Amino acid sequence: MRLATLATPSVACAFAGIFAVFYAGMSPASAADPITDRLVYSVEWRLIHAGNAVIESGPNSATVKLESAGLVSTLYKIQDNYRVQFDSSFCAASSLMSSKEGSRHRETAINFDRNRNRAALVEKDVDRNIIVSRTDISIPNCVQDVVAGLLRLRRTRVEVGQSVQLPLSDGRKSAAVKIEAQERERVTTPAGAFNTVRYEVNLLNGVVYSRAGRVFVWLTDDERRLPVQIRLRMNFPLGTVTLELEKEEHP
Repeated sequence: MRLATLATPSVACAFAGIFAVFYAGMSPASAADPITDRLVYSVEWRLIHAGNAVIESGPNSATVKLESAGLVSTLYKIQDNYRVQFDSSFCAASSLMSSKEGSRHRETAINFDRNRNRAALVEKDVDRNIIVSRTDISIPNCVQDVVAGLLRLRRTRVEVGQSVQLPLSDGRKSAAVKIEAQERERVTTPAGAFNTVRYEVNLLNGVVYSRAGRVFVWLTDDERRLPVQIRLRMNFPLGTVTLELEKEEHP
């Protein structure tokens, strides 16, 4: 099978899925919510450099920027920007995703209404200026999107062999997602070598997202709880997509 055949929207789904499957351009955090952390990742797919991802977070918001690169970008260009706003407990208030994948440009807005315990999603085709999807679902009073969930996990100590459940939603479905602390591992990325704990986040296979696969996150085994590696394993032909930390910045 030719690589061009594999570089389809399913690859885009894998890339975006790590964060907001796991977004034009969204402004960075405002002066009222300054950026305190910036994490820069390289994206690898099928042993080639496939793109770059940047996560910026502040006290009450986070943004993710994802861009394809190299051969993948030539075959199927991806430019996704995502922003979520949340409170001090990481309960999501709203999110916006601008997704440019191939010839398609979509914007998806979600409002998490804690007074009504509802999440309302509107997906718009930007080029045709029409709404293509609209949902309104029941959610717990405090729910995280995937990005806020990652930030909350960094502040939750889970011992190896133990697990925790976090309420996660993508605006279309909501579930209590089991996160397992599986093993301590030594991980090397372009940013260096780290002692980590490997977590499996069980949000695929119909839990929140219907696509079959497994999601793993490696957090440093220290007070920083830094996500140095994120991996999405899916069946052929998609395979494995890995994000490796290149650098950590504190603007």
